[in-house]
Amino acid sequence: MEFCHENSVLRSQAMQQLEQFILEWQAQRETGTPDFEQFEHKLHEHIMAIEREFLEAELTCYNVTSRQIEVDGKTYRYTVTSSETYLSSAGPITVTRNLYRPPGRGSKSICPLELRTGIIGGYWTPRAARLGAFAVAHMTPGESEKMFSEQGGMKPSRSSLDRLPKELSPHWESNRQAWEAALCAQETIPQEATVLAMSVDGVTLRMKGGDRQAKRERPGKHASGPTGQKEAGCGTVTLYGSDVERLQTVRYGRMPERKKATLQQQLEMEVMSVLTVRPDLKRVLLADGAKDNWRLLAEVDQACGPSPQPSVEIVDFYHACDHLKEGCDAAWGESTARSKTEFERLRKLLKEEDDGAVRVINMLRYHYGRARGHKRKRLKTQLTYFCNQKHRMHYAEYIRQGLPIASGVVEAACKTLVTQRMKQSGMMWSQTGGQAVLTLRSLIQSNRWEPTWELLRAEFRKTVTVRDTHEIFPDVALPDMVSPRQFVFQQPVIVFAHIDQSAISLVA
Repeated sequence: MEFCHENSVLRSQAMQQLEQFILEWQAQRETGTPDFEQFEHKLHEHIMAIEREFLEAELTCYNVTSRQIEVDGKTYRYTVTSSETYLSSAGPITVTRNLYRPPGRGSKSICPLELRTGIIGGYWTPRAARLGAFAVAHMTPGESEKMFSEQGGMKPSRSSLDRLPKELSPHWESNRQAWEAALCAQETIPQEATVLAMSVDGVTLRMKGGDRQAKRERPGKHASGPTGQKEAGCGTVTLYGSDVERLQTVRYGRMPERKKATLQQQLEMEVMSVLTVRPDLKRVLLADGAKDNWRLLAEVDQACGPSPQPSVEIVDFYHACDHLKEGCDAAWGESTARSKTEFERLRKLLKEEDDGAVRVINMLRYHYGRARGHKRKRLKTQLTYFCNQKHRMHYAEYIRQGLPIASGVVEAACKTLVTQRMKQSGMMWSQTGGQAVLTLRSLIQSNRWEPTWELLRAEFRKTVTVRDTHEIFPDVALPDMVSPRQFVFQQPVIVFAHIDQSAISLVA
């Protein structure tokens, strides 16, 4: 059977309303000077209405009408037809779709339309979900809600935005290792790169239920750190060229975890991926003086195997300067003129002289021997720090070799990944909720958002196979699979529908 149906897009309700708006606005312009901002706002609303009409028409074409279907090797049978509203980038769209359920009581229904189009969380179209995820990675759900409302188009609620990253995160975590390896494999290593620097640091977060009660109850132990605070981990892998030019940085962020085990695994994978392509790169381990950070970096370096050039451990120069300042204040008085003068002199020696660290240690040791009480205790703390880190403080030599001496990249990662988004007033985080946001932020800041979204959205799409093409509705000929409609927009548009027993195709 074949029939012809004429349907001009100019006769759709939204198009007619747009035409009427333009005519009315032209009439206003003839009688005066109308408000251009109002015109811009109203025009956008009409365009969004037209977009919603076409999205509804296109989405309906992904519906499946059959007695029986198969998804991932499992059989489902038709149960009911109902309407559902989804959120698109242009706003809410409502379509009629069929639901299917596997045999057995208590089984959950599925929607082939949602599986074929990749609807996320039973609500978001792929484009809308991408916009929403990008927004909540940068702003709170409340701020994102206001931004979308101001912008026009889709207007997701605060609660919907809050749930979105939690909907995406389990899919990422279950595929994390394979997907991160795929992202690494897609990237190229700059030819001018000469140094690979790996860094790790942490920043405390206020956690839900993190009152350290269990630690308080252990005999002989005292609670450490602010109540409810735990340390999230940040790691970076950075490629440098000549003159310590930063070429490329990959950032990772993980919620609090014992020994930062997952972060360590991520850094190992990232570094090995780079070294597989460029084994000639000079490895630099760069961090502050925290023992756990050096333990983690050393294990990452060891896991990557031997290097043609020995790896270099460098304590961040500016952390060293902070400790030097504390030592000078202890020796010559807090922020006195003498303390400031000596600090500048010793700071220059530490950076530019081969024996700079030794001369700082000698100064601290001299004043430590003459000090008493609290002053002696302060000097001992700084003297211990410099003695422990002396082998990582050959800054003059590092500069000659063109190596980075500052861990500002990982410090910035702590600030931009965690602090700016996750340490706002009154914020408390669960492990899963915090990781959902951290993952999005780290991927965006690593310039991996585009391939990341391709991986994520594909996870929500499924192949639906029709197993039974008998009619379930009177006077409806069922195709093997309803295919997406193909639109060609012209003025006017004449759409011919050719229907037979095997397929439906719409051509303009």
